[in-house]
Amino acid sequence: MGGDDLVPPGTERLRLRRLTTADVDAIVELDSDPEVMRFLTGGVATPRATVRDEQVPRLLAQYERHPGLGRWAALDRAGGDFLGWFALDPSEDGTEAELGYRLRRSTWGRGLATEGSRALVRYAFDTVGVRRVWAQTMAVNERSRRVLVKAGLRHVRTFHLQFDDPIPGTEHGEVEYELRADAAQDRPAALRAR
Repeated sequence: MGGDDLVPPGTERLRLRRLTTADVDAIVELDSDPEVMRFLTGGVATPRATVRDEQVPRLLAQYERHPGLGRWAALDRAGGDFLGWFALDPSEDGTEAELGYRLRRSTWGRGLATEGSRALVRYAFDTVGVRRVWAQTMAVNERSRRVLVKAGLRHVRTFHLQFDDPIPGTEHGEVEYELRADAAQDRPAALRAR
């Protein structure tokens, strides 16, 4: 499936749209929260220049290379506030997508990560037609691991990487979760619905 403006439909509480250069400040603010970045950088903020000059241009180019995949701003459906982002980052050939999300701490504990992730998993298989959705996180990131399970992904491996500057918890390894298209037909009705 193609289309220059293919965007996931969102959810009851979330509206999703393509990222734009106007989102740089909101992304910088999101990435400046040490708790948001805890399992990514050990709490270190992403520099503004990196967001503006590297990340956002790369993400915008992805929309054209792999229509229907990429990263989307997550907005509060009621008030329109920027809450963070959700992603289906494409593999090189676009047949697989890495599920990801980053949300403001003020939204945590409300089920938004699960709600958005479930919607993206359905969209990836039912609309885009990928063969596999996968995600990785640190083994100690229990909250994200619960979200991945609730989104229908299954744990497939725990592995250890070597880092020059490991962050706390690295010693416990990384985990990978996945859902394949052939198994997606068997996912619970609650994940297929909507």
